[in-house]
Amino acid sequence: VVRRRLLQRYEHQPFISCLAGFYSCRWKRYQRRKTEPGKCCCKTRECVFFPLLVGAFCFSLVFLYMWGEAKNDYNNFDWYNYGNLGFWFLWSLVLLIVAAILFMYITLLLVLAMCLLAEGQQLYLHWSHKIGTFLVLGFSITALFILSVLWGDQWKTVRLSFQITAPYLHIGAITIMVLLSWPVALHAIRADKKVVQVIIVGPYLAILLFLFLIPLGMYSPCIRETGTLGPKPALIGHRGAPMLAPENTEMSFQKTIEHGGDGLETDVTISYDGVPFLMHDSTLRRTTNIKEVYPNDTAQNAALFSWDTLQELNAGTWFLKDKPFSCMGSLSRADQKQAMNQSIYKLSNFLRLADSQNKLVIFDLYRPPEKHPYRNSWINRTLEVILNESGIRPHLVLWLENDMRSFVQSVAPGFQQTMGSKAPVEDLLMDNIVKLNLAYTEMSSEDIRTYAKVNITTNFYVVNEPWLFSLAWCSGAHSVTTNAVHTLKNLSQPLFLMTPQQYNIMWILTDLTSVLLISLIFAL
Repeated sequence: VVRRRLLQRYEHQPFISCLAGFYSCRWKRYQRRKTEPGKCCCKTRECVFFPLLVGAFCFSLVFLYMWGEAKNDYNNFDWYNYGNLGFWFLWSLVLLIVAAILFMYITLLLVLAMCLLAEGQQLYLHWSHKIGTFLVLGFSITALFILSVLWGDQWKTVRLSFQITAPYLHIGAITIMVLLSWPVALHAIRADKKVVQVIIVGPYLAILLFLFLIPLGMYSPCIRETGTLGPKPALIGHRGAPMLAPENTEMSFQKTIEHGGDGLETDVTISYDGVPFLMHDSTLRRTTNIKEVYPNDTAQNAALFSWDTLQELNAGTWFLKDKPFSCMGSLSRADQKQAMNQSIYKLSNFLRLADSQNKLVIFDLYRPPEKHPYRNSWINRTLEVILNESGIRPHLVLWLENDMRSFVQSVAPGFQQTMGSKAPVEDLLMDNIVKLNLAYTEMSSEDIRTYAKVNITTNFYVVNEPWLFSLAWCSGAHSVTTNAVHTLKNLSQPLFLMTPQQYNIMWILTDLTSVLLISLIFAL
């Protein structure tokens, strides 16, 4: 009899041993303690630390979601760091990998804790995991704070993403509540006081009810009746096709045309001797080999060089060395050779290319610095090139520069006047504005419809990710400026598009299934 009792008492429990071993580093059974009925699941110190574990999970999840949705703007993040550090590196990708690893680590700890609670074991988190939890919590909070201060607009991206992902996040949240129902039910049943049972079950049911009803206030422009979706937005290549070729070069714009882009976007600077050319940065350091040719002039403003000097520089080798985008594919040998032979592109040549292919053009026009010969005649010089040297048809030009707009309209009435910010409809009509060029964070279905009623179309920049392009499509945008013409061109319909009936069925089935499963778990 004694022997049988000992065998029953010390039977092998490999599953619990693994759980406790990974969570507490307590691999031996005598090191573990079961939770007695009506008692707390862990000692006071562990009770205080468990909320920190949950908090680390929540903050790391928020940061991972935020940074994952920020993928559309990774190039801007890396460009910002390049300006401060002086060298190019894909910091955005490193940050995403670190965030994913930390989230998986803290999620594993939380899953182990839930499993131990479900098995009736007391919780004891090993000191090394406690340090790891503090590191994850500190990293996530610090990263969120820094990004909020330096890059606060990213929260607008997160809010926009909810219009696409909210239905699926809802299903994920319900799934988590179903999984949590087992430890909640187990500890509620073991509680020896009604008050304790209410404290355990009450918040759980309140959160569950909130999740059941939250779809009533959910809005997504991609949940719409069949036949109400507008035409696919036109695609304007941002500095050409910078994922396929060096930005603002002839090759880059040719790639945009090859992949069916509807327009070309660029940046215009005027050289010291009055030749408008294409360059985004204020210096030549990032996108040319000036460090090799003129090492003492790397910090010089690009507009202070003569055109003859600019022609000596190579504008393509950097692209093969630095790889500006993490999602770039490998180039063919022919493309590599072509990229290595790119030079700085003239505005007049750019306009001739666009005119020959019947492509719209839009550009940011940079005013030259102080003491530049064309400081006060920059717009006049640019107009001379457009009207007299390039021969482009005026209706293909989306004129964005706001300075001297009335003068530009008088000498080039055929330009499509474009505004870079929202304004009252009356003011826009007074200035003969026909298009708005807005940051995608200002996207609003209501505003798009309001402007469309008076024949003012909207273009959003810079839209690279398919989910964001889908949102622009569903919202009614006329066009988008993008780095990824080659991928967005292949979308035949918006992602996540569904009818209200389909969404209601998905919502109701999810809620009913979860109610059934949770009821069964509590009943058992």
